[in-house]
Amino acid sequence: MRWWVSIGILLAAAAAGVAAVAAPKQAPQFAAGRDDAKQVDVELVLAVDVSYSMDVDELAVQREGYAQALMSNEFLKTLKTGPNGRIAVTYFEWAASSDQKIILPWQIIDGPESADAVAAEIMKAPLRRASRTSISGAINFALPLFEQNPYHGLRRVIDISGDGPNNNGEPVTIARDAAVAKGVVINGLPIMVKEPSYSMMDIENLDYYYEDCVIGGPGAFVVTIKDRAKFKEAIHTKLVMEVAGRVPPARIVPIADEQRPARVSCLIGEKVWQDRWGR
Repeated sequence: MRWWVSIGILLAAAAAGVAAVAAPKQAPQFAAGRDDAKQVDVELVLAVDVSYSMDVDELAVQREGYAQALMSNEFLKTLKTGPNGRIAVTYFEWAASSDQKIILPWQIIDGPESADAVAAEIMKAPLRRASRTSISGAINFALPLFEQNPYHGLRRVIDISGDGPNNNGEPVTIARDAAVAKGVVINGLPIMVKEPSYSMMDIENLDYYYEDCVIGGPGAFVVTIKDRAKFKEAIHTKLVMEVAGRVPPARIVPIADEQRPARVSCLIGEKVWQDRWGR
C-alpha cells in the first residue's frame, strides 16, 4: 500500500505514534548471524535534491531541516522505542544521473551525542547546485550503499526530497521497481513552495507524481511541502515517522487502484525537457 498525507495530518500522527510504535518486523535474512553491535532498526538513506530549480534559500532551509530534525528531542525519543535503539544514516545530494555527492558517510545515531555529530557533519559541507534532475539516478546510487555499509537494519529506507520530476537518466519507475524488489522502501518529500514554471522544468501536481511514480514498498508515503514556513517541520515529522516504522493514518490507496494509470505521466519530466531543449 502507498500513502499520501498532508503535513497537518502527519504531525498529529507523529505525536500519537512516538509512544505506540508498530511491532518490529522480523529481521531480514541478510542480518542473520552478524555482529549484534552492527544491528540497527533502520538503514536510512537521505537523498536530497540540489538541482538548479532549488534556490539557495531552499537548499539552506532543507539542509538545516534535516540537521535539526536529527537532533530534536522527539526524534531521539522515538529512536529509543526501537528494538535496537539506534539507526544507521547516510546523506547525499543529487542532481543529474551521474551527479551524486555523499555529504555524510554511514554513521550510527544512538543518542544526543551521535545525533549532534551527524548534524554538524551535514551542516559543514558547502552548499552547491547542479544541473538536471535524476530521481532514478539518486535511487540507483542509493541501492549499493545498503550493501556497502557494515550495518544490518530491520528496514531499509530511501528518503527522497525534490522539487521537480525526473528529466535525466532512466525512467524513474524502472529504478523504483528495482529498489522495491530488493525490499527497500522509498518515501518522498515533494517540495511545492513555488508557482510551477515551465521554463524551470516544474510541473503541477508534483505530489501526485511522487505518489504514483517515485515512492514504493510497504507503507511508503509522501509528505508534501507547500509552505516554505513548514519546510523544517515537515522534514522533522517525516524522519520521526520513518524511524518509528509507522505510516500515517491517511487515505489508503486500494489494491485495485495500484494498477490504475498514473495521474501524472511518469515521463512528464523527460517530455518537458525534450519540448524545451529538443534532446
